[in-house]
Amino acid sequence: MDPITAVATATAAFNAIKKGFQFGRDIESMGGDLGRWMGAVSDIKKCEEQAKKPPLFKKLFASGSVEEEALQSFMAKKKAEDMRDQLKNIIVFSRGPKAWDELIRTEANIRKKRQEMIYAQQERQQFYIDMALISIAVIVFACGIGFFVWLIGYDKGWWGSLW
Repeated sequence: MDPITAVATATAAFNAIKKGFQFGRDIESMGGDLGRWMGAVSDIKKCEEQAKKPPLFKKLFASGSVEEEALQSFMAKKKAEDMRDQLKNIIVFSRGPKAWDELIRTEANIRKKRQEMIYAQQERQQFYIDMALISIAVIVFACGIGFFVWLIGYDKGWWGSLW
């Protein structure tokens, strides 16, 4: 997921949470919105990690976009931190500090599950894509060398005696 989409998702969920508190809803009834927000914040953190350590081919062929993505990830992280501070203030004010601690534990559990399921799968897919691209590059390179050897041999008459 890219940082822009993650921020848009986090912002939409955060706005729904704020409206819910304004209308007097309790935390339990906003579980879906909190889950969406937590998932989007987790995606923002993962985008930041990926921007710090981009995949091999992104480093090689998309260097300009790597820096742009790093900046987007940084800005997304700051926006998520601002939302987290506001949410903390709202929850501590309306439900007390224990509610915030409980929310943090829940967020850690969600992040751990996402790490195990979604992010591990994405990392495996990226690994297989990188390996496939490297294999294709090696095959193309080997064929190119073979073709040049054949051309040189043809020019020098090495193959004339075989056919």
